[in-house]
Amino acid sequence: MPYFDAASSAPLHPVARQALLAALDEGWADPARLYREGRRARLLLDAAREAAADAVGARPDELTFTSSGTRALHDGIAGALAGRRRAGRHLVHSAVEHSAVLHAAAAHEAAGGTVAEIPVDRAGRVAPGAYAAALREAPGPTALACLQSANHEVGTRQPVAEAAAECAEAGVPLLVDAAQSLAWGPVPGDWSLLTASAHKWGGPSGVGLLAVRKGVRFAPQGPADERESGRAPGFENIPAVVAAAASLRAVREEAAAEAERLRELVDRIRARVPRLVPDVEVVGDPERRLPHLVTFSCLYVDGEALLHELDRAGFSVSSGSSCTSGTLTPSHVLRAMGVLSEGNVRVSLPLGTAEEDVERFLAVLPDVVRGVRGRLGAPERAEEATAASAGSASGGPGAGGPGAGDSGGEEAELLVDSLGKLCPIPVIELAKVIGDVPVGGLVTVLADDEAARLDIPAWCAMRGHTYEGERPADRGTAYRVRRRA
Repeated sequence: MPYFDAASSAPLHPVARQALLAALDEGWADPARLYREGRRARLLLDAAREAAADAVGARPDELTFTSSGTRALHDGIAGALAGRRRAGRHLVHSAVEHSAVLHAAAAHEAAGGTVAEIPVDRAGRVAPGAYAAALREAPGPTALACLQSANHEVGTRQPVAEAAAECAEAGVPLLVDAAQSLAWGPVPGDWSLLTASAHKWGGPSGVGLLAVRKGVRFAPQGPADERESGRAPGFENIPAVVAAAASLRAVREEAAAEAERLRELVDRIRARVPRLVPDVEVVGDPERRLPHLVTFSCLYVDGEALLHELDRAGFSVSSGSSCTSGTLTPSHVLRAMGVLSEGNVRVSLPLGTAEEDVERFLAVLPDVVRGVRGRLGAPERAEEATAASAGSASGGPGAGGPGAGDSGGEEAELLVDSLGKLCPIPVIELAKVIGDVPVGGLVTVLADDEAARLDIPAWCAMRGHTYEGERPADRGTAYRVRRRA
C-alpha cells in the first residue's frame, strides 16, 4: 500500500534501524558516568551530536537533543523570549507557522506579551521586506521572530535568508522551524535558532533538535538540569539520538538524486490532476517548494470522505481540510493563503517512491472524486452553467427569501439557507442555484460553517463570479455572490 504522507512522518530509514539496534547494545549506560560503559555511551552521544550539528550547519556545543520537534519549538521560543525579556516582549511570526508556534505565541500573549502575525500571499509565501516592516511597526522592542523554512501543508519554501538579514539588521534573533526541509539541505542565512524533528526525515520519533547560536541570549525555562546544557532535562535516549543523526546523514547523501526524481513525480501530479479531475485548485508555490510535496483541493468534495476512499483504494494521504479534523475551522494555513479548503489532499512522497505507484494514484483519483461528488449531489459542470431567462429568479429547495423572483425593477436576489450544513454543502447549494438568477443578479448564502468563509470566495474565483463580501446574520453569516458568467 503506497504511503504518501511523509510530511507527517517518514518511514524509518534502513540506516536508522541499523543504528538504533546497534546503539541499543552499546548506548544503554549513563553517559555522565566515568566507567567503561558510560564512556562508550558518551562517545556515541558526542558522535551523534557532531553529525547532527554538521548537517544543521552549527557547532556541536550549539545543538541540543530534545524529546520532539514540538518540544524544541516550545523550548526554543520560551528560552529566547526569556533571555531577551529586558529587550522587549514582542513576538513576530508568519501566519502559516506550525501549530506549535501558534500555541507558544498564544501562551506568550496570555502571559502579557504581544504578538504580530505576518500575512502570506496566495502561494503561502512571506513577501520580501515583510519582516523588516513588521519589526518597524512593532508596538515595542521585538524579542524574537519566527519563520519556517518550508510549509508543512503546501510545501512552499520561505525566504529565510532574506528574513534573517532583515532581523539581524534590527538586532532581533530569528528562530527557524526546519522540520520539513532539513532532510533536503542546510537552512541558508544568518539564523539565530533552529529546530527540527527526526521522524520527518526517517529517524525515530521522540527526537528533536534545538540549535542556539553562540551569542544569542537564551534562558532555559523550568527547573535546572545538568543534562544537555540545561536545555533538555532528563536522561538522553542515546539509541534514538544515534539513529536520528545517522539517518539524517544518510538522507542528505541521497538528497540531490532523490530531490530531482521526486520533483519530477510531483510535477506530474501537479500537471495531470487538474486535467484528470474537473474543478481542482493546486495550491502552494509552483517553483519555490519542497521537491516531494504537492497539495490540491477539489470543489464539492467532503475531505474526510475523500481520504477514506483513497485509503480504501490503497493510498495513505493527508489533508488540511476542516472536514477531516472534527472541527468547523479550516486549516490556518489554507485560511491564511485564502485558497479553497474543500476536498483538500496533501501528497508527500517518501524517499524511494516508485513511479508506478504515482501512476496508479493518478489512475484511481478521478473515479474516487467522482464517486464522492455523486454521493453529495454535487452539480455537473454543464448543469451548473445553465442560465435562466433574464430577470427570472426561481428557487429550489432551501431557496427563497426577500428579493427572490422580484421583477419590479429591483435587483434580482436569491437566498440559500445552508445553516447547520457542513462543507462542502453550502458551496454545492450555491452552485445549483447560481443559474436561477440573471447575469448581474445576487445569491446570498446563509452558512455557519467557518469553511464557507474560504470556500465561497474561492468558488467565485474559480467560476468567474464576483464575491460581494459577507455580513452578520441573525444566525451564521450571509455571503453575497453576484453572477457574472
